[in-house]
Amino acid sequence: MFTGIVQGRGRIQSLERKGNITTLGIEIPSKEGLEIGGSVSIDGVCLTATSIKNEVTFDLIPETLKRTTLGELNVGSDVNVERAMRMGDELGGHILSGHIISTAQIKSVVNQDYKIIAPLHIAEFIHEKGYIAVDGISLTVGKTDGEGGFEVHIIPETLRLTTLGSKTSGSSVNIEIDAMTQTVVETVKRVMASKEV
Repeated sequence: MFTGIVQGRGRIQSLERKGNITTLGIEIPSKEGLEIGGSVSIDGVCLTATSIKNEVTFDLIPETLKRTTLGELNVGSDVNVERAMRMGDELGGHILSGHIISTAQIKSVVNQDYKIIAPLHIAEFIHEKGYIAVDGISLTVGKTDGEGGFEVHIIPETLRLTTLGSKTSGSSVNIEIDAMTQTVVETVKRVMASKEV
């Protein structure tokens, strides 16, 4: 589990494709206490450490590449990094699993205000003042258009610490919906559908 409080940026040091597996080697801000098999959020995607040396390696399967933006990365690309939550850690953001529901596209960036367009099929889960994770960053949703478009307002510290400040109009981002919101919406839909029968 993660909190969406990104601990810093990592950088892709190596990228190797063998058969169906793509292996990323990433220099991360801290390897302290990380063991092989440990979970790390990379741009919001929960990955498993497969080796730990100067860089940490992670294996990506085709499904991960298809559903996220990780397939767009190259050597030298910067990524958001968050280590898995430990018992007793402060929960400063919101609970995240690292399971990306969809990618979305940045429509515009004006100062610190970002307009993002997500697919219509997840629009019902995006509500003003609700939580959303964009590339693993826990954010509060601003205005929405009910069709997948929403705004987020970013503080300077988040821009400094994460890769969001380098994103521009047209950039793709990973989206994870708040699990509680998703559960409530889907439960209400099921209850309403059962009453119509």
